[in-house]
Amino acid sequence: MHIESRTLLMLAPRMLSACLLASLAGCAVLPEPTATQVQSEALGHAVIPGDWASAASTGDVVDGWLASFNDPALTQLVHEALANNSDLQITAARLDQANAQLDIAQAQLKPGIGILGRSGSKPVADLVPLLSGAMLRLSWEVDLWGRLRYGRNAALASRDASNADYRYAQQSLAAAVARGWFFASETRQQLALADEMVVNAQALLELAEQRRRVGVSGESDVVAARTSLSDYENARQQIELAHLQSLRALELLLGRYPSAGMLASATLPAVPGPVPAGIPMDVLNRRLDMLAAERRVAAAFDKVGEAKAATLPSLSLSAGYGRLSNEVLETRNGLEQTLSSITGTVAAPVYSGGALTGQVELRTAEQKQAVADYARRALTALGEVEGALGSERILGERERILKASEASSREALQLEQTAYRVGKSDLRAVNQRQLAVHAAQVALVTLQSERLSRRVDLYLALGGSFETAKAAQNPAG
Repeated sequence: MHIESRTLLMLAPRMLSACLLASLAGCAVLPEPTATQVQSEALGHAVIPGDWASAASTGDVVDGWLASFNDPALTQLVHEALANNSDLQITAARLDQANAQLDIAQAQLKPGIGILGRSGSKPVADLVPLLSGAMLRLSWEVDLWGRLRYGRNAALASRDASNADYRYAQQSLAAAVARGWFFASETRQQLALADEMVVNAQALLELAEQRRRVGVSGESDVVAARTSLSDYENARQQIELAHLQSLRALELLLGRYPSAGMLASATLPAVPGPVPAGIPMDVLNRRLDMLAAERRVAAAFDKVGEAKAATLPSLSLSAGYGRLSNEVLETRNGLEQTLSSITGTVAAPVYSGGALTGQVELRTAEQKQAVADYARRALTALGEVEGALGSERILGERERILKASEASSREALQLEQTAYRVGKSDLRAVNQRQLAVHAAQVALVTLQSERLSRRVDLYLALGGSFETAKAAQNPAG
C-alpha cells in the first residue's frame, strides 16, 4: 500500500486551479457601509452641531490623562487592575472567541484535504475481495454567490468589534479605578475631619463641666455638650463604614481580596488644567465603544448578504487520487491500480418551508437593530460629553463658593468660642458654629472629589486614552 507523492504534487495544483477558475466566475460581495454612511443612516434625524453647546476648551483631544493627576500610586493601581481584574479577563476571553470564529470562517473558503486509508484481511471463505490502499481527497465549496465570503467578513467585523470592546473595557476600568481611588481618599479625609470634630466636642464637654463647677453655667450646658459629642461619634462611625466600603470596592476592581486593608491617600490631587474637547463628530470617531457599534452594523450587513446568498444554488468540487490493491487474491496480476476522480455537485434549494426567507428577514431585522443601537449609543456619548463639560464650569464655581464659606465659618467659630470662654455666649451657639464649619469642610472635600471624578468622566467621554500612544505600545517602558 503506497501513494506516489510526486504524482500527487503534480495533480494538486491542477485541481486547485480548476476550483479557482470556478470561484472567479462567482459574484463579488457588496462592500460594507463606511463609518460615515452608518452615521448618516443612524443619525439622519439628529442635527450634530459643529461645536459643543457647553463651554469647552479648543484643541484636539489628547491621550495620557492618567499622568495629568500626577499620582504615582494611582498609576500603579490602574496597571494592577489591568492585570488582575476578572471582568477585563472575561472581555479578553470574548476577544479570543471572536478570533477563533474568524479562523473558522476563513477556513470555509479553503479546500479541505484528507487521506483515506484501508488495510486488513478476511477469512479465505469470504469470497468478497478486500480492497486495500490509500487515497488523497480534496473537497471545496465554490463560493459562487459570496455566502462564505460574507460569513468571513461578518466574523472579521465581529472580531474588530470585540477588539474595540476590550480596549474600551481597559479605558473604563482605568476610569473606575481612578474614581474609586478618589472616593477612598475623600472618605479618609472626611474621617479625619470627623475625628477632629469628636476631639473638639470632647474639649467643649470638659469646658462645660469646668464652667458648671465654678458656677458660670448650669447642667443644661453639660447635657448639651454630651449630646453633641454622641452625635459626632455616631457620625464618625458612619463615615468609617463608608470608608471601609470604598476600600473594599476598590480592592475588588484590583482583583484583591476585599479586606479593606489598603491605605488611601490622605489628600486629593489637584484638578488638572482645562481639557481640549475637539468637536462632537470627533467623539464618534474616537470612542472605542462607538467603533464597536459601527463594526457590529457592518457584521449585521454581511450576515444579511450571507442569508440572501444561502437561497441560491451551491457548487461543491471534489477530487481524489490514490492506489488500491486486492490483497486477497494475490495470484492474479494487475489488481493494483491507480485511481483518480474529479466531481462537481450542484445543490439548489427548492422548498424549505420558509426557513431561508425567514433567515433573511431575521438578519435584516438584526441589521436595523444594530443601526438603531448605534444611534442610541452615539447620542448617549454626545450627552455624556455635554454633561461633563457643563459640570466642569458649575463645579468650579461651587468650589470657589464653598472655600469662601468654609473660611467664614472658621472665623465665626473662633469668635463664638472666645465669647463663650468669657461668658458672653452659650454653648448652643458654639455647637452651631462647629456644625457649620464641619458641614462646610465635608462639603468642600466632597466637591473636590466629585470634580476629579467628573474630570475622569470627561476624559472617558471624549475618547481619550489613559495612556499615551508610546506607553500603550511599550507598557514596560
